Amino acid sequence: MIKNHKKTKLAFIAGATTLAALAPSAHAQSSDALIDKLVDKGILTVNEAKDLRDDADKDYKTAFQAKTGMPDWVTGYKIGGDFRGRFDEMTTSNPGLPSTAPTPTTGMDRLRFRYRLRFGITVNMQDNLEAGFRLGSGDVKGNGGTPLSANTTLSQDFTKKPIYIDAAYGKWTPVNAGAWMLSTTIGKMDSPFKVTPMILDPDITPEGAALQAGYSFNDNQSLAFNSGAFVLNDSYLSSPSSTVTGSSEVPFMYGAQLLWNAKWSDKWSTTLGGGAFATVNNQNLSINDIGYSLATQGNTRDAFGNLVYNYTPVVADASVTYTADTFPFYTGAFPITASVEFMDNTSAPRANNGYWAGVTFGKSGTKHTWDLTYRYEYLGGDAWYDQLVDDDNVGYYLNKPLAAGGASTVSGSAVGYQGGTNVKGHYVRLNYSVTDSVTLTLACYINTLINSQNGNDPQNNAMHFMLDAMWKF
Repeated sequence: MIKNHKKTKLAFIAGATTLAALAPSAHAQSSDALIDKLVDKGILTVNEAKDLRDDADKDYKTAFQAKTGMPDWVTGYKIGGDFRGRFDEMTTSNPGLPSTAPTPTTGMDRLRFRYRLRFGITVNMQDNLEAGFRLGSGDVKGNGGTPLSANTTLSQDFTKKPIYIDAAYGKWTPVNAGAWMLSTTIGKMDSPFKVTPMILDPDITPEGAALQAGYSFNDNQSLAFNSGAFVLNDSYLSSPSSTVTGSSEVPFMYGAQLLWNAKWSDKWSTTLGGGAFATVNNQNLSINDIGYSLATQGNTRDAFGNLVYNYTPVVADASVTYTADTFPFYTGAFPITASVEFMDNTSAPRANNGYWAGVTFGKSGTKHTWDLTYRYEYLGGDAWYDQLVDDDNVGYYLNKPLAAGGASTVSGSAVGYQGGTNVKGHYVRLNYSVTDSVTLTLACYINTLINSQNGNDPQNNAMHFMLDAMWKF
């Protein structure tokens, strides 16, 4: 009797999963909920429920492959993305420019309305293989578009806006059992490194190869290793007729990082990390080689826009988290995290270090949760390659930066609001999740330049204020 009843239920579930074949998450949630209800009512035992789930999964995979035409080595896929609308304003305490400035209006307060759209698919396959891509919006190269931003600025009489490849990668995880994990990724990907925006902009998607590994000593102690080799430029594509010595040497960014994660109790956890980064073949990273106006600035360059120093910083970071049982106006356990990060580039003689110190209260992401962050950052001009760091962390340049030696300015550099190195200041961010899918964000940077330019720039403040509304799906 039970077997017949079970077959009847299995047939019902198999039919339902066939109809849900184009919606994997809907299949998992609906069939599991139904089986759980049958167990609760005593119609099925726990073991029968397990067998039923296994049979239902097999029927689902068969239906999924038939409906989608996917080969049998595809085990699942995930579709997702997000949309963010932004109000963006930059102001300065001294907006005036000298009469010799080529663009007198650059010093005015800057107000923009922007959006970011990202949409992608991840496909999982047998043998621990994964492939994925993500499309993203962004301004056109040469008209505000940079590698550090997926924002599209509302402008130009409602013109159609471009969509770019934001990520495209293949991943293989040959080891993912027991205490060990090992994976490798090639293509254009999210950063494998766990660092602050002082080192890599949150929107950056480096291109090259990454190797990641992990080892868990137990449920509370683990090590994580992240490394990568990423192409910064193809000099031949930038200047195919160039006869400059070394122009065929591809500039790379290398990095390696080791993290120790520890949970000491239900209340306390820590992370301790160290790493090293480097750029090579910097002679092919001049402003002309890059092929666009500087996304950010701050490094020491000669009059032609060539980098003067190498960038080989050592980075150390640490964080400690205390989780309170409750907190006013917050749902659930309440984490409080204090973190620090320090960077030193011994390949430059001065302005060669940076540090970040901050605290975060709470964690947003689910309905009616929030977090509040404060940090102070100091980032010397030659602490790290300025084209990779947070482009929202702006300073205000009254004059163009001076070239090495001080006899002239850097060709291709800019006045006005510029992100990059050579800035210090404060950052405050508040996130509030209205629902599980919608989060509102208020963020504000208040910075000054560490070293003024041309010897006569005042140390004026630059404020960058952003108000976001983001939908994730």
